[in-house]
Amino acid sequence: MTVNDVLEDHVAISRLERAGVGGESFRYIRADITDAREADRLIADARAAFGPVHTALCHAGIVVAKPLLDISQSDWERTMDVNLKAAFLLGKSAARTMLEDGVAGHLIFTTSWVSETPWPEIGPYNASKAGMNQLMRSFARELAPKVRANAIAPGIVGAGMAKIQWDTDPTYRARAQRAIPLGAMQPLESVVNAFLFLCSPAASYMTGSVLVVDGGCSLYPMD
Repeated sequence: MTVNDVLEDHVAISRLERAGVGGESFRYIRADITDAREADRLIADARAAFGPVHTALCHAGIVVAKPLLDISQSDWERTMDVNLKAAFLLGKSAARTMLEDGVAGHLIFTTSWVSETPWPEIGPYNASKAGMNQLMRSFARELAPKVRANAIAPGIVGAGMAKIQWDTDPTYRARAQRAIPLGAMQPLESVVNAFLFLCSPAASYMTGSVLVVDGGCSLYPMD
């Protein structure tokens, strides 16, 4: 397994070790995959370490929390670079090696329920995830039957920025609680289970699909 981020090696490895990730079957590679050369290097290094790439998970993402009228051009461009361009570059590089190696490859993208039901004050993020859905479908359409592509759309997950906002911002918490029909923040394990399913043989007949696991957030407009 190869893990990628832009963190310094010692910082990333320390965090992963605390999470129980390590051993000879694991490798961390620092690379900024908004650059095509870095994305290619990541895939080449993973391939050199473990052989043909069978599954590539396109996770990289950021969010800028501001009203659309306050979003700067640099905010917009950075969000699109990290959330959408990086997914394209990593998916493209991984798919090329899958075809070269003759493996039944699988690209899996992390999208979001907000690609269909926009959340206020994260407009660039909403747009980037909507674009990712179509990017995934385009990969699926063009590469079938040799390489499959699917996506997972989580809801308001109890981790990262959403958890911090939930714990510290009463306005955000009240808004989020109204938006979740199941009533509680999404357990991280439910996202993990969705990925385990898509990575398993049980999902072998799926391509071009968005697997929505969001506690019902996408059922209704927030207000």
